[in-house]
Amino acid sequence: MALLAVKNIKKNFGKNEVLRDVSFTLERGQVLAIIGSSGSGKTTLLRCLNFLETADSGSILVDGEPVFDAGAAYTDAQIREKRLKFGLVFQSFNLFPQYNVMENLTLAPKLALGKKKLPAAEKKAAMAEIEHKAEELLNRVGLSDRRDAYPCQLSGGQQQRVAIARALVLKPEILCFDEPTSALDPELTGEVLRVIKGLKGEDRTMIVVTHEMEFAKNVADKVIFMADGVIEEVGTPEEIFEHPKSEKTKTFLSNSLEKLY
Repeated sequence: MALLAVKNIKKNFGKNEVLRDVSFTLERGQVLAIIGSSGSGKTTLLRCLNFLETADSGSILVDGEPVFDAGAAYTDAQIREKRLKFGLVFQSFNLFPQYNVMENLTLAPKLALGKKKLPAAEKKAAMAEIEHKAEELLNRVGLSDRRDAYPCQLSGGQQQRVAIARALVLKPEILCFDEPTSALDPELTGEVLRVIKGLKGEDRTMIVVTHEMEFAKNVADKVIFMADGVIEEVGTPEEIFEHPKSEKTKTFLSNSLEKLY
């Protein structure tokens, strides 16, 4: 059974059809790269998966469990719970500027813990575990020495690595990235991509919307090319990059290579 099954997702903004009958599956531990031109629907698809947008029709299942059905009504509490299935790393970092690195990582899990009715000793132990987990993640992304720094004191690459650690601290089933390097200088892009590549080695399931074709080619297990709100082509990196079938895919890849050279 696929870990993620997206079925017939449609999304309109007024008369503009942004997503048109999008369906795909993703196995546990796979990395999916979604590529395509601006306006093809990539980011809107990620936002629908993370409940930041509500699809007009279709369904989403995680590990066989329905987490979204366009015909169902969900309370705010249910949406918050279902959203925890996914972690999202934004292209613009979205760190809280008033909190230091450690506070950015621990804020959400501590707030969630605070809502639970637990004995004082048990809650204290859980708080300590949150701190320990955050320390581990900071070490994993190479920023254990910056735990007390504020976002304004970090480079763009460091901020994005903090954002990745913050998404991981909630232990999502699927980690999503929306153009994670688009706001970075080329020099800083590599450090973020190395962290994402390292996460693949931990058998994490990830969806990466990216314009980094080499990354998609070398790290992804599966590639989706989107155009005009539909999945134009899907396959392995070799199938998409070496043997594309769609003329739109061929044109997009040709244009991407021209920009590189």
